Amino acid sequence: MTDDGPDPDAEKREFLREIADELRGDSGESEQVAALLYRVSDVYDEDEETDPRDVYVNMRTILRVRERTQETPDPEGV
Repeated sequence: MTDDGPDPDAEKREFLREIADELRGDSGESEQVAALLYRVSDVYDEDEETDPRDVYVNMRTILRVRERTQETPDPEGV
């Protein structure tokens, strides 16, 4: 908190994380969106050393891996 009022970055971070918490667990897709929101919220966290590019690269990698695993048939047929 600053002399001018609440920290806008902290407010953004908390807002994003609250929404992520609400989405978590509904489905695989909502889990992905929740993870994305948490990663984006890290941009607004002074304790995290990340920037929008880091978030983009991280999420792109996660989505690519998930896409590949969904295309690969499960050897046990599940």
